[in-house]
Amino acid sequence: MDIYQRIRNRREELGMSQDDLAQKMGYKSRSSINKIEMGLNDISQSKVVAFAEALDTTPAYLMGWEVTSKPTEVPPGFMPLPETCKVPLVGRIACGQPITAEENIEDYLDVPVGHHVDFALLCEGDSMVDAGIDDGDVVYIRKQPDVENGQIAAVRIDNEATLKRVYKYVDRIVLQPENRAYPPLTYVGAEMNQVTIEGKAVGWLHWV
Repeated sequence: MDIYQRIRNRREELGMSQDDLAQKMGYKSRSSINKIEMGLNDISQSKVVAFAEALDTTPAYLMGWEVTSKPTEVPPGFMPLPETCKVPLVGRIACGQPITAEENIEDYLDVPVGHHVDFALLCEGDSMVDAGIDDGDVVYIRKQPDVENGQIAAVRIDNEATLKRVYKYVDRIVLQPENRAYPPLTYVGAEMNQVTIEGKAVGWLHWV
């Protein structure tokens, strides 16, 4: 059973119509819910959380990680742990493959649902230490094809993934390390085609 079937089953379990669910979700008509339940429209991570709230269940149930559709009761005096989902930890990039292709994935990490993280990179080296990112840190990435100048991004250069501040100009792309010991990487002309922005850095885990 996939997430679309679980949404439909949970809605029917609650005796809720597609119109009712559309109203709870802020959609203009039931057709949006119908398309989602038929698997015709993809659902973002944030929408999974919203559907879970509207259907009085958990994101983990909708994703198929829990058997019960009812939220677990938290005993008095205990704090509930946040719902988590797994994102791939990416290593060396296989030629011509998407960055999250199976052959590039080294492990899976748990991150709180709703943090809009699509994958993670394990940092190697000290080129970003002045930004607080050290060798061995895990950086969490939200997939997007572009970033604002000066933002830290996961960048693919041919078959390698790297983390740098990105500066784009009409005639060149500059990838700026956060360590004065390293010069910026500049790509001009046809070299600019070697650079692909895979996503924006939205957080990192520092090991003490």
